[in-house]
Amino acid sequence: MFSKYIKIALAVLISVWAVFQFIDENIMNGIMILLLAGVFIFFFYKNEFLLLAFLQIRKQNFPGAQKWLDYIKKPESALRKPQEAYFYFLQGLMVTQTSMTKAEKLFKKALSIGLSMDHDVAMAKLNLAGVAMHKRRKREATTLLNEAKKLDKHGMLNDQIKMMKQQMKKM
Repeated sequence: MFSKYIKIALAVLISVWAVFQFIDENIMNGIMILLLAGVFIFFFYKNEFLLLAFLQIRKQNFPGAQKWLDYIKKPESALRKPQEAYFYFLQGLMVTQTSMTKAEKLFKKALSIGLSMDHDVAMAKLNLAGVAMHKRRKREATTLLNEAKKLDKHGMLNDQIKMMKQQMKKM
C-alpha cells in the first residue's frame, strides 16, 4: 500500500509526463497517461484496500474482508480522516460477531471521526443500539434507535429497527 503522499507525488509526476507527451504531439499517449494519473488521484480519495473490503462484505465474505483490512497497518497515518472512519466502521462490523465491547469502541471511534454518509451513521448507531441491548442498557438503546431512524431517510433499515424495538419490548 502506498502512502497518501506517495499517491499524490506519483499523480503529479505522471501528469508531468503527460504534458511532455502533449508537447511532443503524442496526444493519445498524453490522454492515456492522464487517465493513469487519475487512477492514483482516485485511490487517494478512495483507499484500494477499503474498496476491496467493501466488495468482500457485499459478498458476505467476512474473512476475506478482514484479510484486506489487515493490510492497513497504521490507519491514522495511511488514511485520510473519512477513510479512517470507514476503516473503524468496517473493523466494528467484523468484530461484532466475536466481541461486543471491542465493536462498541470501534463504532464509537468511527462516529467520532465522522462517517460521511447518513445511512452509514445510521448503521453504526443501529449496531451500537444492538450492543447496548446486549448489555441491558435499554435507555441508551432506545435513543440510538431513534437517532438511527431519523438518519435512515430511504428506509433501508426499517425492518432491522422494527425488529430491535420488538426485542426491546421483551427486555
